[in-house]
Amino acid sequence: MSAVPPSGQAHYTAFGMRAEAASLPGGLYVVATPIGNLGDISFRALETLAAAKAILAEDTRVTKILLARYGITTPLIAYHEHNAAEMRPRVLERLAKGEALALVSDAGTPLVSDPGYKLVEAAVEAGYKVVPIPGASAVLAALVVAGLPTDRFFFEGFLPPKQTARRERLEALSTIPGTLVFFESPRRTAEMLADAHAILGDRPAAVARELTKLFETVRRGTLAALATQFADEDTPKGEIVILIGPPSDTAVLQDDDSIDALLRTRLKTHSVKDAVTLVVQETGLPKKRVYARALALSDSES
Repeated sequence: MSAVPPSGQAHYTAFGMRAEAASLPGGLYVVATPIGNLGDISFRALETLAAAKAILAEDTRVTKILLARYGITTPLIAYHEHNAAEMRPRVLERLAKGEALALVSDAGTPLVSDPGYKLVEAAVEAGYKVVPIPGASAVLAALVVAGLPTDRFFFEGFLPPKQTARRERLEALSTIPGTLVFFESPRRTAEMLADAHAILGDRPAAVARELTKLFETVRRGTLAALATQFADEDTPKGEIVILIGPPSDTAVLQDDDSIDALLRTRLKTHSVKDAVTLVVQETGLPKKRVYARALALSDSES
């Protein structure tokens, strides 16, 4: 690091020292930024943000806080879902001139649950260089602390806000042989957990809140236990990531004959509704599938 960079040289400040930022070749640089703790940014990301001709930011007010922390004065340009169609051609024009532009989201890795992919798609189609500058990601941060399988996972993002559509989507995801990762609104967390329990059965799960921030919490348990906890408490605050373990091997491999056998046993002492609930909890099978088998059994034996 150089204590005093040459006049006009792009720079950033870290550990109380000003560092020179090497010039960048033209192209679009997709830069990951911290999801909470501003210390979670790489030197490469700082150098890229400092050396870029401009930074395309989801919310310039948020990005200004990060830049101020590290003494970066690169101009900011608002680029978000409401102006993307208008701004995209202008950005491509600047890339055509050979400029180096950085793309950031409010937090974490761009293009994950934000509209930046259309810009990247357009830049690639036009033949411009696109460079990833990796870093923080709420998805991966939550995954590694959840205590759930990490060898396979599926990121869904936000589920539909309405219960019927939400349950239909959970049903569609029910047989994926990996950990499911969701973003969720704090005010819908309890409802989402209850719906997940009803559709997926009582799988292991985790709820991560405010990751890397002062009040970071990670709760682990079954869907039933977590749904009850959040229903009995005040609405949580902050960013929420919900993770749900994969179906058990028996659930994935269960055939109709096996399901029917389980249902016949339960139906001897329980109503159809209760029998279906018990089989879903025991196997982790989708409730819709088990209920269909229960109806088929009733029709065939009536």
